[in-house]
Amino acid sequence: MLTQERNLLEAARGGDQGAYGRLLEPYRAQLHAHCYRMLGSVHDAEDALQETSLRAWRGLARFEGRSSLRSWLYTIATNTCLNQIAARPKRVLPIDYGPAYDPHRPPGEPVIESVWVEPYPDEMVGLEDGLAAPEATYEQREAVELALIAALQHLPPNQRAVLILREVLGFSAKEVAEALDTTVASVNSALQRARAAVEERVPAQSQQATLRTLGDDALRDLVTRYVDAWERNDVEAFAAMLAEDATFAMPPLASWYQGREGIAIWAANSPMSGAWRWRTIFTHANGQPALGFYAWDEDAQTHLPFALNVLSLRGDQVSDVVAFIARSAEPREPEKFERYPEEPVDTAKVASFFERFGLPDRLD
Repeated sequence: MLTQERNLLEAARGGDQGAYGRLLEPYRAQLHAHCYRMLGSVHDAEDALQETSLRAWRGLARFEGRSSLRSWLYTIATNTCLNQIAARPKRVLPIDYGPAYDPHRPPGEPVIESVWVEPYPDEMVGLEDGLAAPEATYEQREAVELALIAALQHLPPNQRAVLILREVLGFSAKEVAEALDTTVASVNSALQRARAAVEERVPAQSQQATLRTLGDDALRDLVTRYVDAWERNDVEAFAAMLAEDATFAMPPLASWYQGREGIAIWAANSPMSGAWRWRTIFTHANGQPALGFYAWDEDAQTHLPFALNVLSLRGDQVSDVVAFIARSAEPREPEKFERYPEEPVDTAKVASFFERFGLPDRLD
């Protein structure tokens, strides 16, 4: 343990809350990301991080230094998350919730319950690039990519914890066994099963590797063309950018569309029909390119937040889009959701999907 950390620990044990805050600060961003990986929700991650901070503060007197402070904090955070997982349903993306919709049909009604994976503001949180530890397998940003987060939510909680602690954070099997109060053999078995399950659900190449191969200039050109197609309601240009087996999902709507042709049919009949005027701002979410979409509101005489679109790429094509809609999902007549851009803005969702990502609440 470093001298400065040891001094802060002693001061914190003596009741110095300021020292405790400084002691925890270097770990805060990674702990936040850890809780998000476990829970699939930024809101739930913040609750878990707050609970972790409180439990660690109360337990400082029992921390004897036999393990590192980092290991001790992650043990508390992991078990806090496991308690949360036991008390609520798992979170998913629409593509895991039900089959693809007929593109000739309008979107169905939203699911009101908190069942959806949420986007993650990795840049705003301050998550660093690279590995969290030399023994880690996943890069830190790779480990918040949307496909991986969704895949993790399908794992049994213990397997999820083991894979994240071993492969993302680089803890040894012995450290993980101690954190989860189990054996090294059980940890190794759980890791083997978790790896196999995740590999079935995630692309062969991570988004981080794809973005490095593509390069900044090519990404900028791709995003420019994507934005231009939407702002001109050019369905043909939009469809040309999609992979043949692309998907387009829109939580809180359970409906999603699959295939370049199917998505184009739906887009032409709905969001790109010319009924709405779109503006966008580029940002990042889950270590991936993302766009804040704004729809013109005649009453407000400005563009208001509609959805945060997180893009997944395969080569130079868009393979998946998840549009996190920031409009009201209160129970109404089903036909209202056929014209979802005209529904009221949900201020809580604007805070979650726009403000957290540095996006404004209106665009003139």
